[in-house]
Amino acid sequence: MAIDFTIPEDAKKVREKVRQWVQDECIPAEKRLTDGEDYKTVLNDLRGKARAQGLWLPFIPEEHGGMGLGPLANALVQMELGQSHLGALSMNSQGPDDATMLTLLAHGTDHQKEKFLKPILNGEKRVCYSMTEKAAGADATGMQTRAEKDGNSHYVLNGEKWYSSAASVADIAVVMAKTNPEAPRHEQFSTFIVELPNEGYNIVRDIPTMAVHGPLYEIMGGGHAEVKIENLRVPQENLLGGEGKGFAMGQHRLAYGRLRHGMHNVAMAQRALDLATERVTSRTTFGKGLEDRQGVQFMLAECASQLYIARLMLMHIAYKAENGMDLRQENGIAKVFLANMVHKVVDTAIQLHGALGYSLDTPLAAWYTHIRSQRLVDGPDEVHKWITGKNVIRAFKKDGTTAAAAGGDLL
Repeated sequence: MAIDFTIPEDAKKVREKVRQWVQDECIPAEKRLTDGEDYKTVLNDLRGKARAQGLWLPFIPEEHGGMGLGPLANALVQMELGQSHLGALSMNSQGPDDATMLTLLAHGTDHQKEKFLKPILNGEKRVCYSMTEKAAGADATGMQTRAEKDGNSHYVLNGEKWYSSAASVADIAVVMAKTNPEAPRHEQFSTFIVELPNEGYNIVRDIPTMAVHGPLYEIMGGGHAEVKIENLRVPQENLLGGEGKGFAMGQHRLAYGRLRHGMHNVAMAQRALDLATERVTSRTTFGKGLEDRQGVQFMLAECASQLYIARLMLMHIAYKAENGMDLRQENGIAKVFLANMVHKVVDTAIQLHGALGYSLDTPLAAWYTHIRSQRLVDGPDEVHKWITGKNVIRAFKKDGTTAAAAGGDLL
């Protein structure tokens, strides 16, 4: 039986449409922002045009106002949107909103979908996800925020959160807290929907990071808040997915977030390679074109090779998702590879630009300081490598070979 890597025609068409959208609308709109034009005006213009072209919520079913794309077509779309920081925002598929949309769609009650999901889908509200804590870090089961019942109608939450992305611009917070310390480890936690602003959910600060900061950094969702939760009263009807289901929902949510980061990393790396190639084909040093230097050609070749591997990874994972197959091992491997891949490609592009690459006259320097976070968010490299390695050992003990955990049983 042949292995077919052909992309369906309908998926190719939507990819081409989105590719043109990013190049013709999103990237030019970036300049409108740098020229000082109002962010909301620019985004509203983009979103109006996007919706008119049917480019809205690619991964959401049509009955909820989306494009109804499956995992493969959505992966192709996301690998185009990531070329511009306005790409996902223009089609309302930005993180952390996107993964929360999927969680609410899968686990929300009819009331929660109407009250909370609908305005997020319409682009009227934004949402943040408050799980991470200083004390727990990558170990979500170490969180200390507590939620205790107050009668039959409310829960009261107390604790603190750390790196709650987009909290400073969010209208809704999805908060995970411990509801039953005596339950099995992964059944101790529950998830609550909180309307913002709320006196019990206090944003202490947006944590300064090594990323390039600017007037639009937080408003576009780049901020990462430190949050103090004090006597936060949440109605029983805002419990999402049932008591004790928070950890499982959170892991499913993070799985999509990891893939989305990876898809956008491919797009960013591709644009970086395009910028680098444009630079070397238009520059002469010491009487010779940069494009004619073998060392430069080797650098471009390494970037192209990394992108080729990255795309194959994502296409294979999308194929498995499309067919309801287990993709946990591949997801963990890809998360680490794609985060390192984009760092290497952008770093190479900066090097090929010379001093210009170190400046903020191109987007490369800002990308570089931002993408360093990719090796930390949604679980750091070390956690995913640890789990991947455990799976390799488990496979060997079961079958006497590591093939199943190392790509030998791909399909």
